[in-house]
Amino acid sequence: MSHHDQDRVRIFDTTLRDGEQSPGASMTLDEKLRIAEVLEAMGVDIIEAGFAIASNGDFECVNQIAKTIKNSTVCSLARAALGDIDRAAEAIKPAKMGRIHTFIATSPLHMKVKLQMEPEAVLDAIHQSVSRARNFVEDVEWSAEDATRTDMDFLYRAVDTAIKAGATTINLPDTVGYAVPSEYGQMYRDVIENVANSDKAIFSTHCHNDLGLAVANSLAGVAGGARQIECTINGIGERAGNAAMEEVVMALRTRADVMPYSTGIKTTDISRASKLVSTVTGFSVQNNKAIVGANAFAHESGIHQDGVLKAAETYEIMTPESVGVTTKKLVLGKLSGRAAFADKMKELGYELGDNAFQDCFRRFKELADRKKTIYDEDIVALVDDEVATGANRFQVISLNTHSSSNGSAVADLTMKIDDEERKAVVYGSGPVDAVFNAIKELVEFAPHLVLFQVHAVTQGTDAQAECTVRLEEDGRTVNGQGAHEDTVTAAARAYVAAANKLMVKRQKQPLAATA
Repeated sequence: MSHHDQDRVRIFDTTLRDGEQSPGASMTLDEKLRIAEVLEAMGVDIIEAGFAIASNGDFECVNQIAKTIKNSTVCSLARAALGDIDRAAEAIKPAKMGRIHTFIATSPLHMKVKLQMEPEAVLDAIHQSVSRARNFVEDVEWSAEDATRTDMDFLYRAVDTAIKAGATTINLPDTVGYAVPSEYGQMYRDVIENVANSDKAIFSTHCHNDLGLAVANSLAGVAGGARQIECTINGIGERAGNAAMEEVVMALRTRADVMPYSTGIKTTDISRASKLVSTVTGFSVQNNKAIVGANAFAHESGIHQDGVLKAAETYEIMTPESVGVTTKKLVLGKLSGRAAFADKMKELGYELGDNAFQDCFRRFKELADRKKTIYDEDIVALVDDEVATGANRFQVISLNTHSSSNGSAVADLTMKIDDEERKAVVYGSGPVDAVFNAIKELVEFAPHLVLFQVHAVTQGTDAQAECTVRLEEDGRTVNGQGAHEDTVTAAARAYVAAANKLMVKRQKQPLAATA
């Protein structure tokens, strides 16, 4: 790493790989591509697109992202097995900049219980796997799984072996989220000092959030000499999640006085990326979540409000605009034309094809007829919903429901299924139950409903509802989203969106099962 690069921290985003390992967070190829394109636009250095050998579906996602992304490095994960590495190399082959990320456990516990390998055999596996990866690409990352519980002398030998074999990035993960900042930062100082060729690689952090310390540990790692942080949008990931990208980036930016390091992230895209990942995965962001939570820039107490009105910096250490949060109302109404709507779409960061734009504009006009005040969030929900439901086998045409306080309800639903209109009138214990029963009758299959959640896009009783439905069938899990000012209609759209994804997964599953 050249001297002028010493204060530059690379952002390695693993939302599409480690983030997707959150139970229920599986994404379709189209959704992964949308997220990858947003990550590229915001300046992410490395996008970990998946685990190529995990399934044919994962391979296809990595491969398509490698073909699409031009300004970020596209990376695939691989275990220390030659078949894994060959598959990863094949997946990232089309990438303008490709990386293979290979790993093996180095802690005594993991080597004995999980790998059932002696330490010397692990060192040999490191040499073989990194050398194999280096045959395909110059950019090879090696990770010491469970580094924070690894014997330090053995960790020095493992890192030395990986660098000699050609690894250009060395990652020392806190795999189980056990470390505290002082010891995590010290680990990097010790490794960099005790490994003779440590100057030939960039060191990386990868922290899990089991004790809520992932971001603090990542920053401590940087203070200790790491110059890459592995993180996810909204901090999603298995168990308690990963270091949250938005928190890491804004901490470095806001406290440059004590952490004089820069990233290449366009921070004004943070809010949009957070919203997209939340919508796609169905994982709502908690209101008091740092940086991207709904209350992150809200000031309830009178003293705070008074201070913020007099001088924002009294209680705001960063501006809402710096992370892409706008509080402006959308000055559009039912008389607004296509040009004004197109300008607003561009401002919000959307580029749609002609057909999708026309559909969104039509829905906007319908919404403007029914809703007095339209906010940016309304447009975002509307567009996300349109993208999620376009060109699918199943579509909701019309819906009428009737319910009473005694708990009975009836849904009168018309759907288009493979270009043929079908109608069902079905009872349920409430309007949403009746609608879901009607959909199941029309599509003729009944997956297990794992999750149903609703939240209001904006304030007010005329706010659009955004619904998430998670369905499971034979081990396949999918999420669907729907937005509408009528909550029951939004729920129907979400269920149908999920059912469409399930049909796609059904078709691909026989292939994936052979991997």
